[in-house]
Amino acid sequence: MIAMPSLTKNNPSAPTNGAAQGIDLPGLLDLLAHGSIRGRQDIPWGSNYTFLVQIEKAPLRALAIYKPQRGEAPLSDFRAGTLCYREYVAYLVSAALDWWLVPPTVLRDGPHGLGMAQLFVDADPNETYFDLRDDQFDEQLMRMAAFDVLTNNADRKGGHVLRDRGTNRLWAIDHGLTFHTEYKLRTVIWDFAGQPLPAGIVSDCGHLLSHLQKGEPLSAELGKLMSPGELNALRRRTEALLAHPVFPSQHPSYRNIPWPPV
Repeated sequence: MIAMPSLTKNNPSAPTNGAAQGIDLPGLLDLLAHGSIRGRQDIPWGSNYTFLVQIEKAPLRALAIYKPQRGEAPLSDFRAGTLCYREYVAYLVSAALDWWLVPPTVLRDGPHGLGMAQLFVDADPNETYFDLRDDQFDEQLMRMAAFDVLTNNADRKGGHVLRDRGTNRLWAIDHGLTFHTEYKLRTVIWDFAGQPLPAGIVSDCGHLLSHLQKGEPLSAELGKLMSPGELNALRRRTEALLAHPVFPSQHPSYRNIPWPPV
């Protein structure tokens, strides 16, 4: 739906990407969280209010996606006002796994109140997951498939996988429908169903589980952002994936693919 980075320091065309290009991530997150929002453009094709904004804090500026809490459409199965929190939690989990699938994301106040601000990805808006099913992306897509299992992603559409034009790496976006306590997995990424998880993914999931234990900083932070039941469910999904390290197959009596798929 959207497209990464546009972080500049006296150079508006400088390619950037905090995790991928060695930019000071704390500085980037500080910019997203505390910079001034100078302009905004409505992105009209989503179900929730979404804006492309420019954020500035001298000498830096960046394009970002801003999704205000009060612009979230009501849903019958997700608690009202929680989608922006889920987007931020998805970023924290991606970072804890050291996968950096989700662009740098913060919670902040904005022109329409509290919301999620996420670094904009410069990608071809006409390119989707279905154009990226290529051996060169298998490792990244395997991580993404495992990430969706861990986060219980109910909405991995093809357009929620972006290829960064500057780095050729993949990014995962739109994680508002995640972390439900009930099984909600809906994704277009079923290419690896039934295959064993690579050893690196298993190892990373083990590290995540250790960070999710009570008393750990990540667990304490997530406890402020999601319900106790949702945090426990995240722990259980991580434990289950480690106990049976295989990419899941489609559920025989469930709608496994989001609609529309793109």
